[in-house]
Amino acid sequence: MKPQILAVLSALTLAASANVAVAGGDAAAGKVKAASCAGCHGPAGISAAPNFPNLAGQKDAYLIKQLKAFKDGTRKDPMMSGMAAPLSDADIANLAAYFSSLK
Repeated sequence: MKPQILAVLSALTLAASANVAVAGGDAAAGKVKAASCAGCHGPAGISAAPNFPNLAGQKDAYLIKQLKAFKDGTRKDPMMSGMAAPLSDADIANLAAYFSSLK
C-alpha cells in the first residue's frame, strides 16, 4: 500500500477513535449537571439573552473543545472559566452529550 494511503487510513482511524471517545458521554447525567448552566444558557440550552450562546444542538466535539479550553485557560472568560474549572472530563463529556442531544 502507498504511504499516502496509509497516512489517510491512519488519520481516519484516529478520527474515528476520537469520535467514539467524544460520543461516550451520558446525556442523562449531563442534564443533571446542566442545571447550573440554565441561568445563562436557558433550561433547554436556548438562551434568552443575546450575549449568551445557545448550546442546544451544538456538536458534542465542539462543546467538549470549548469547555476544555475554558478549563485550561486557553479560552478566557471570567464566568465560564470559573464554571469549567471544577468539571471532570466525564462531566464535560456528559454535558456535551446532553446539549448536543437537544434541538
